Amino acid sequence: MSTPPLASGPQGPPALRPLLDTVLDALHTGATARGGPLPAGGPSAVAARVRDAMTDILPEKGDPDALRRLVHTLAEGSADPAHPWCAAHLHCPPLAVATAADLAVSALNPSLDSWDQAPAASELEALVTRALANEVYTDKPPRPTADSDALVTTGGTESNQLALLLARETQGPGVRLIHGANAHHSLPRAAWLLGMPEPVAVPAPAGTLDPAALDTALNTLPGPHLVTATAGTTDAGLIDPLPEIAHLCTIHGARLHIDAAYGGGLLFSNNHRPKLTGLNAADTVTLDLHKLGWQPVAAGLLAVRDPHDLTALHQHADYLNADDDTEAGLPDLLGRSPRTTRRPDILKIAVTLATLGRTGLGTLVDQVCAHAHHLADLVDAHPALELHDRPTISTVLFRPTGADDDTVARIRRHLLHQGHAVLGRTRLHGRLWLKATLLNPHTTPDDLTGLLNLVEGTPPP
Repeated sequence: MSTPPLASGPQGPPALRPLLDTVLDALHTGATARGGPLPAGGPSAVAARVRDAMTDILPEKGDPDALRRLVHTLAEGSADPAHPWCAAHLHCPPLAVATAADLAVSALNPSLDSWDQAPAASELEALVTRALANEVYTDKPPRPTADSDALVTTGGTESNQLALLLARETQGPGVRLIHGANAHHSLPRAAWLLGMPEPVAVPAPAGTLDPAALDTALNTLPGPHLVTATAGTTDAGLIDPLPEIAHLCTIHGARLHIDAAYGGGLLFSNNHRPKLTGLNAADTVTLDLHKLGWQPVAAGLLAVRDPHDLTALHQHADYLNADDDTEAGLPDLLGRSPRTTRRPDILKIAVTLATLGRTGLGTLVDQVCAHAHHLADLVDAHPALELHDRPTISTVLFRPTGADDDTVARIRRHLLHQGHAVLGRTRLHGRLWLKATLLNPHTTPDDLTGLLNLVEGTPPP
């Protein structure tokens, strides 16, 4: 048996070309077999097809058709974020150019734990992360003396955890997290993982953090304090009153972290950027470009206003960042992440920024926000549907007029089981709502009308 070809080196491109044809064909046949945004039949039907395709996980002899068969099976059994009726989550359809760049990373396989494993990737990451941090900290307050920086992460959960870690290391182990009741679940969980004091949740009666309640908490709780605000909640895409929260943090000497995993993409849009006024006052900011950035997972960032805070992450391993190597000019990468082996996810981001530019990305942001407003208009005008509120970003909450919560939940599960549509669910103000998070810029008005028709036409139990 001949030795299988490698993806990199001189033999890599010729070996990959026919395999890419196989993958692309299997993606097409799998999507055709699926026929909609989600495979029909529910978990049991999908599991059966996967088991049929993977009859022997480690056969005695290999099967040259395995690539085609398993890619087809995965495509047939996947939720398709590019389908206009796949709108449950902050799960974007990735740009083709970003996906192509990601292939190059897989083929070259650099690892960002030492310069000699990723020479070009380490420099590219340094350039792009600082540029993105400066997007966050435009006209930043004058406290820092050095340029802002950003770390590449696997997404909002890791970014939020890193933000709390930096707060603990700069403010001391007794720093207490104060977060809105609307905050992402990863924040109180990170406080628990890091052994911080029990976090305090501030009421968010309108879906956003209440500044008056925050002021009370800061006045009554012993410090030091870490306040977290949200720019783009997962349930309704709402943005906390960032300027008021930043002002309170300044008055009380509290550290501020803003989770803008969803809303951070508004920075690219001249029309929507003002919604993030106050973002630059934060000590740290979470961004996810696999949401409003159209990147393949993962493409998270943690922007840090004062790069001196990052000294808390410094680690030494002689085989990766020996002192004499660092003194000789080899970059020390271990302080860029709590992970050691680390994929250069920055390439797809860099390619996207360079290919589309600010105008191109801003146009995509404007398009999905406009789609959300159009969907809200359709719901508002529909006698059988009820709109929760006008969208802030690209999330729309609605429900059938007069339906109880059990009916709302059943409609969603029916659409999932049939493979017709993928809608989310969220509970606000004591009621269950269907959630459409629109992240596909190619969605049309007819697509949105069709989605509402599906909801209205769901048969009774």
